[in-house]
Amino acid sequence: MEFSQDDFDRLLLFEHTRKTAETNYAKNPHDAENLTKWGGALLELSQFQNVSESKRMINDAITKLEEALLINPVKHDALWCLGNAHTSQAFLTPELDEAKGSFDKAHDCFQKAVDEDPTNDLYRKSLEVTAKAPELHMEIHKHGLGQQAMGGGASASSNDKSSKKKKKSSDLKYDIFGWIILAVGIVAWVGMAKSHIPSPPPR
Repeated sequence: MEFSQDDFDRLLLFEHTRKTAETNYAKNPHDAENLTKWGGALLELSQFQNVSESKRMINDAITKLEEALLINPVKHDALWCLGNAHTSQAFLTPELDEAKGSFDKAHDCFQKAVDEDPTNDLYRKSLEVTAKAPELHMEIHKHGLGQQAMGGGASASSNDKSSKKKKKSSDLKYDIFGWIILAVGIVAWVGMAKSHIPSPPPR
């Protein structure tokens, strides 16, 4: 995968967020906001990894987000982020039955996020999209994108038709992850912006 300058900037931003959250966690392991930022950063960084590393990072993100929800069970941004993590996990799982379990968890998380913040359009949209996710998963894996993502499938052919199909599949993969990446990025960016607001001057 080739990185654009924007991708590289995002990679640096979320790596910085991850490291900062790790440092803050050592000082205060009971900060749900910090755990949410950490989970969101891991989820964002997972999009830049190979499949096995991506799965590991997503699992780590899920652990951090679940820990945040143990501290604050109604933290809607953590619920929403956890829904995205389960969605990402499902798309990387070739077996539909196993993936469906992750999609169901994602749906529950998105529903809880909407219940906590009913006016949030992003949460409502995520809930709508997750209903169509199993169908999309079937399409992706039916067309062999799942095998490509897992590193399997037929060896590369010099045939033009084959390379066009791979490019189309690759574009589809990035389209699917695009909304997840954008949404997680927005949440993490807002979280970072909040944490860097200067304190008011003393009176």
